[in-house]
Amino acid sequence: MGATSRTVVIVGVPLDLGQGRRGVDMGPSAIRYAGLEERLASFGCAVVDRGNVGAPEPEALAVVDQRARFLPEIIQACVGLAAIVEDVVLQGSLPLVLGGDHSIALGTLSGLRAAAGQPGGVIWVDAHGDLNTPSTSPTGNVHGMPLAAALGLAGDAFSDPGLLLPAVDPARVVLLGVRSLDDDERSLIREQGIRVITMTEIDRIGIERAVTEAIDRASGPGFLHVSLDLDALDPDVAPGVGTPVNGGLTYREAHLACEDLAEAGVVGSLELVEVNPILDRENGSAAIAVELAASALGQTIL
Repeated sequence: MGATSRTVVIVGVPLDLGQGRRGVDMGPSAIRYAGLEERLASFGCAVVDRGNVGAPEPEALAVVDQRARFLPEIIQACVGLAAIVEDVVLQGSLPLVLGGDHSIALGTLSGLRAAAGQPGGVIWVDAHGDLNTPSTSPTGNVHGMPLAAALGLAGDAFSDPGLLLPAVDPARVVLLGVRSLDDDERSLIREQGIRVITMTEIDRIGIERAVTEAIDRASGPGFLHVSLDLDALDPDVAPGVGTPVNGGLTYREAHLACEDLAEAGVVGSLELVEVNPILDRENGSAAIAVELAASALGQTIL
């Protein structure tokens, strides 16, 4: 079944507790303002917007643990998101989650796991690995930990009755576009056998071959989720992101990746995170997020 024959349900999570730089809490509004619903409807998607999952602001909170700042509040938001994502999938619709910082992916993946009844696969399009834990993180920023947490490897601090973990199978995790890893993340990648397709490898083999391999690796029973951090793109293309890193995907590489994902017909859910309007130019990064969502969900030039 092609994505455009399904209902796409938008869910926003205006959360910026997972990182130290303010602004990504405005990401869901910026992406909506850039015409997301209209764009998806223009090529046949039935679109429902379920609004936002409530998320507190850091000014109103106390930090309990510097190794994982605001983790209880992040987990609370993720539990709320997981319940909505599970409901959307069980209704036969496709969840489109808008962040917020990347820590929200823990909620998305847990909800997908609950709906599927088993762990699934994920293509994690990101400059970073997001495979730190409270004991290995150099910053204590939880947006660098959600993939480790979704694998059930981030420790008891992430356990909650509302989160079903592990949510993903390490053999079906693919990191795409990576160009910044910490030493402990490298160790975890080797231990778990996670496939990492770095920007260097993409330069060598081309984006189409890289995406084809990612799809082959991540596909399987349960679900296949695509989690797209806008910092996977080069900062010259998408400057309005939480943690920019030079040397990322070009505009066309990102589009071709999303077009290939749509053509394969395997994507059951999509997430767009880390758009920071404060750092953006005329909402351009949010506009690119809209364009990439359209490509990933089946819009074509012809």
